[in-house]
Amino acid sequence: MEIERKFILRDIPNDLNSYNRKEIEQGYLCKGPVIRIRKSNSDYILTYKSKPEFILEEEVSAKHSNELEVPLTEEAYLHLKEKIDGYIIEKTRYLIPLNDKLTVELDVFKGRLEGLIFAEVEFDSEESSKRFQVPEWFGEDVTFDPRFKNSYLSTVESMKEWGKNLF
Repeated sequence: MEIERKFILRDIPNDLNSYNRKEIEQGYLCKGPVIRIRKSNSDYILTYKSKPEFILEEEVSAKHSNELEVPLTEEAYLHLKEKIDGYIIEKTRYLIPLNDKLTVELDVFKGRLEGLIFAEVEFDSEESSKRFQVPEWFGEDVTFDPRFKNSYLSTVESMKEWGKNLF
């Protein structure tokens, strides 16, 4: 089970290069349920995500999903990459440790989505999500805003197009 919250940011840490990071590209083969392929540094992964049947969004503070990850070979990844719907997403993910053994996954998008930056935090329970003390450098919680879902971002041609959908 994946339990996560997503935030836009007020500020970005000045020392991003001091944190571990991953160079990521990902694409979507299906959006309902989500079937995603991802290259993360030199790892290749196929991910299946579905909504748990017992979770109602109005009753939770975080997004919940069932998630299964399966390793791929580079050859399999490249084969599936030709079959994605929409566009490949490219981003650098910085892994910023917080207290309580939590990690901020700060995504800085590249290519057609350059300029977009947001952060995700994963939790081990709904209770820990609700207790989360949001850092001052975080901005609005956009966990349930569909415009910030990576599967949606894979359909957007440019930041200009994405920005039109903000208001």
